[in-house]
Amino acid sequence: MSGAFTLVLGGARSGKSALAERHLLQQAEGRAPVYLATAEARDDEMRARIAQHRFQRAGQGWQTQDAPRDLVGALAGLPVQAPVLIDCLTLWLTNQMLADADLAAEARALAEAIARHAGPVVAVANEVGLGIVPENALARRFRDAAGRLNQDLAAQAGCVVFVAAGLPLVLKGQM
Repeated sequence: MSGAFTLVLGGARSGKSALAERHLLQQAEGRAPVYLATAEARDDEMRARIAQHRFQRAGQGWQTQDAPRDLVGALAGLPVQAPVLIDCLTLWLTNQMLADADLAAEARALAEAIARHAGPVVAVANEVGLGIVPENALARRFRDAAGRLNQDLAAQAGCVVFVAAGLPLVLKGQM
């Protein structure tokens, strides 16, 4: 039996990560929350972003684990009831694309791993399909893969929330 799964979607700087963190902490019930971070520090600006995110979570009991590509293995290695935040699926998908992974197979494996996890899981993803059609094939491939991943996980999730300007709109279930 799987735990509660919530998918939090939104645009860049919409407030989705902060909402996801608060939501998971409410579900943690005294258990130490695990933050599965998918970002890779490929440049100074990204290193600064990662450091800022870690600083913001300091003192809240988060156990941060870097999982830029192997979310399935990271989930499998956690205690079965651990409350888990995955932030973010869009960066994870980027990492998979850069590694020439089979995106459909990786997405299926991730969905299965989330379903197997007994504790609450909150996953954050960017909604990238609200803009214009990208001009190049790689960007269109990414947008399409992100849309499919979000749709597949939204179908699986008990709760789906869209965040804009820091305001949550519950699309499915209850928070």
